[in-house]
Amino acid sequence: MKAIQLNGFGDVSNFSLTHLDPPVIKNDEVLIQIKASAFNPIDYQMRLGLRESRLMRSPILGRELSGIVQQVGPDVIGFKPDDEVIALAGSRGSNGSYAELMALNYRMIGRKPHHISFEEAAAIPSSGLTAWHSFTRMKAEVSDSIFINGAAGGVGRFLIKLLKANGVSNIVATAGSGQSVAALQSLGLCDGQIINYNQPDLKELIIAANQGKRFDYAVDLVGGTIAETAADVLKMNGNYVDVTFLGTSVAREILFDKGANILNIAAYAFAIENNLSWYGDTLNHLAQLIENHEIDAPAINIIGNLSVETVREAHRLMETNRIYGKKLVMEVQKF
Repeated sequence: MKAIQLNGFGDVSNFSLTHLDPPVIKNDEVLIQIKASAFNPIDYQMRLGLRESRLMRSPILGRELSGIVQQVGPDVIGFKPDDEVIALAGSRGSNGSYAELMALNYRMIGRKPHHISFEEAAAIPSSGLTAWHSFTRMKAEVSDSIFINGAAGGVGRFLIKLLKANGVSNIVATAGSGQSVAALQSLGLCDGQIINYNQPDLKELIIAANQGKRFDYAVDLVGGTIAETAADVLKMNGNYVDVTFLGTSVAREILFDKGANILNIAAYAFAIENNLSWYGDTLNHLAQLIENHEIDAPAINIIGNLSVETVREAHRLMETNRIYGKKLVMEVQKF
């Protein structure tokens, strides 16, 4: 099989095309013919050798995919060849999703929604599972106010859909470009709920958008210094949802002084605990919500086929924050 391999930590020049033997499945695994693979910020963080690189088990990156089941092991329940599936493999697959094939435990696999493309389906698993983990941990009430930074990214858009589908609409979000603003408007946020983070007096503008009050929840999807703003606009004893582990020491100090409840979100935590069924069960639930039109499939930007240049370009776009409200997707094999 063809795959794009990372040959060492550093810049995008370290990717190369390689040819490998097809994975051999274990008794509880399926072999998936990958149709599309989506890109995630954790990919370039791994490429750089940052903290996330400790999760790597293969030099082939890529954590989520859509595809077609080719083979099933004797202990597999509920799947058969030709089933259309989606998965967040994390580091549990035989290799990453920058490849034509992957062997993966069947408990981590969900059904692809019938009415959407493989490319759209590939954008569901990572963002959807992280947003669902955030949503269920938050337990936000209809009356609660929510601030989200980095809301135009994949997780933010999914989270907004889940919140609004459950009646939580007092949401204020930041965006830094016209494309990101448009992405948030397409989710039903009005101009007064979208704040340009490049403006001076950002904290005051965010609080003013919540009628002069600090927020019940602040969701950090970016990290860095804007995490300090997210901490600052949170009310005393409020709830801080950390999806990045990239906040600053100043942000941590603000949150401690406010007695904030910290909700650390890491979808890979279930894999560490070996609770693999959470992935498949949750993906099936999200697929059902999409098929029922309770939430929409993610907006995507197909940037190329399985090639070194496609992978390099995707990493460049993510690293420079130029995704503009659409999930980057690579076509692996056309249907």
